[in-house]
Amino acid sequence: MPGLLEDLRVLDLTDERSRLAGRAFADLGADVVAFEPHGSAEDVRWRVERAGTNVVSALDDGLWSGADVVLSHFGRDGRAPQAIWVSITPFGLTGPRAHWRGSDLTCMAAGTGMNVTGDPDRAPLRCSEPASYAHTGGEVVIAALTALASGTPQDVDVSMQELLLVTQMNAPARWPTEGNRGSRRGAKTGLTTETWPCADGYVSFGLRGGKARVKNLQTFTALAEAEGVATAAVSQRDWASFDPAALTPEELAEIEGVVAACFAQHTMRELYDHAVATGLMLAPASNAADIINSTQLASRHALTDVGDIPSVPRAFARTVPDRMGLRGEAVIGPAPHWEPRPCPFRFDRKDGRAWEGLKILELGSGAAGPIATRYFADHGATVVRIESHTKPDFLRSYSSQRFKQHGLEGSEFFCGLNGGKLDISLNMRNPAAIELARRLCTEWADAVLENFAPGAMAKWGLDFESLAASKPDVVMASGCIWGNTGPERNYPGFGGQGAALSGYTHLTGWADRRPVGLSGTITDSLAPRFVAAALASAILHRERTGEGTYIDLSQVEVAIWTLGAWVAEESVGITRGRDGNRHPHMAPHGVFACADSGDVKDRWVALAVHSDDEWRTLAGIIGGPLELSLGQRLADQDQLERLITGWTSERTNLDAAEELQAAGLDAHEVSDFADAHVHPQLVSRRHFVPIEHPRMGVTTYEENGFRLSKSGGGITQPGPMIGQHTEQVLIEFLGLSADEVKDLSEGGALD
Repeated sequence: MPGLLEDLRVLDLTDERSRLAGRAFADLGADVVAFEPHGSAEDVRWRVERAGTNVVSALDDGLWSGADVVLSHFGRDGRAPQAIWVSITPFGLTGPRAHWRGSDLTCMAAGTGMNVTGDPDRAPLRCSEPASYAHTGGEVVIAALTALASGTPQDVDVSMQELLLVTQMNAPARWPTEGNRGSRRGAKTGLTTETWPCADGYVSFGLRGGKARVKNLQTFTALAEAEGVATAAVSQRDWASFDPAALTPEELAEIEGVVAACFAQHTMRELYDHAVATGLMLAPASNAADIINSTQLASRHALTDVGDIPSVPRAFARTVPDRMGLRGEAVIGPAPHWEPRPCPFRFDRKDGRAWEGLKILELGSGAAGPIATRYFADHGATVVRIESHTKPDFLRSYSSQRFKQHGLEGSEFFCGLNGGKLDISLNMRNPAAIELARRLCTEWADAVLENFAPGAMAKWGLDFESLAASKPDVVMASGCIWGNTGPERNYPGFGGQGAALSGYTHLTGWADRRPVGLSGTITDSLAPRFVAAALASAILHRERTGEGTYIDLSQVEVAIWTLGAWVAEESVGITRGRDGNRHPHMAPHGVFACADSGDVKDRWVALAVHSDDEWRTLAGIIGGPLELSLGQRLADQDQLERLITGWTSERTNLDAAEELQAAGLDAHEVSDFADAHVHPQLVSRRHFVPIEHPRMGVTTYEENGFRLSKSGGGITQPGPMIGQHTEQVLIEFLGLSADEVKDLSEGGALD
């Protein structure tokens, strides 16, 4: 069956920093031609990332004149004037650091997440697989499709630094009000442990409070009691009022001791089977072999073969009808013949933002759904959230001390993820409220997005099959942790569990210590980019064909898809694990201690040396031996890192980064949340935006990672209060009268 983006032509000039974008376009059905003069068909990693594309070693005029989208690491150079031109660079095309070099290591350092990932007594960490490239792949696709939706050829400027800041869940933006620069806590989240040893590995289990976790903690208590390790600190605790910050260190240690004793008795598999059976929010820190052997992935046919590689992720989502999937091995030359023609996905638009006129209804809570729809809201779409005063989005409960007096309307966290949206309050236990939601889905919305557990939408008659019966062209996306099919579909979990199941937790840390996982619980920030990309593809497909689409995206599967090369290597006998900041093919490649910056301590600089010539440049600066080969450098990295630290420790991280970049090397200071607000590149690009909220006053929001040259975009409105727009939406969008709205309110439908 044709793909969602069938007949779209994408010319991909990128390298490993954005190969996943080309692969995603191919999975969506686009005709992707990749220019790679040095690509190797013998390299498993390259074969996975270029699967489904046509790879050429030379470019002819027909490719330039026939392309609809061009992906590059440089700005438009006069060729392909008819195309959307996407430039993917470490720091963006404009600003004082636009010329700086960047790779996964240094972009992670620039994006603030590295500063809060790792153990407090060691250097800040990246993931041993390039997480920045994973995020970039999704951002590039939604950026390109947003520009395509504008109806006019234009330039798209993608900054890897900016898109990585956004993965920190609004934490950088909250620096002015919270005063938290960020710190590394090892395997903890906040005050409590997140990654726990068990008999044969590690599991993720969040010992944190809040209404959304009460059932989880009660389920754990039952397990601890059954195992005979529970003490009164667990058995007699009122989990509804549990707040780690209110306990003494001794009280918290006793609770954690019970958890540790319970998990130590069991294997990862035993604990996970119990979690699936009982709803316990616990997940194994899966390695690549665990992923290959997953029964849930097998049931969804999530892994397939590419030639002689037995286990390659099939697609980052699945659709009904089936319009997504891996399209076989990369074909190396010759170039296809592209005749110039109007782009089949470009439509006449009114002047304004790219998604102006698009209407999206959003149901759910947390991060995965809201982050996805904010891409559309930032570019003109009308996004309506359904909430309830009695069952609000749990992110509203996270507020800083400064805004506690505002209760559920004092969460910068929630607002940062939901800026520019409308909010209505419906009591979904009331049949009249369910009918209002159904009418919004079928009479008003162009697209519906939800991230509830499987079955919730069907309970209300709002599942895809029910909606499609009265609206055949409905576009709907679901984004729960394991997807809506398979034996483990009802397993509950947040981002911490998603990161563990997908392999990212296993891959982040030091080889001699427990894994720590990436700050920001990566699936919460990774999955929404791909939800948005799939949703945009389905919307454009419907505009072209009139056909509806259902998107079933598993947050775990999309993360595994971005780690597809790592999984594929395991399937052919190449095993890779976590190794701090080191790289298998580069040395030095690490993060090095620097002098204090005034009264700010814990300062570091990231540095990656990509070649022997670069090593000689670095050696000349720090006084090292000039003629060390790569093999020699890889063989004695401890001594090499001590030599570099001797030089960096005498300089601030900013001075070190500037001196190394001036010499043409790939380096960047490890930025914290406070640094981001004075970072010259972020200031120049206006990454942080002050917006006034009705309760909190002026607070800070963040832009997403791309800019459009012609149709503008960006955040302009604060996050909504609960039910702030109920009357407006019901009257203006559904045509109800004020009296009808009043009757609904009195009848209990409006909460």
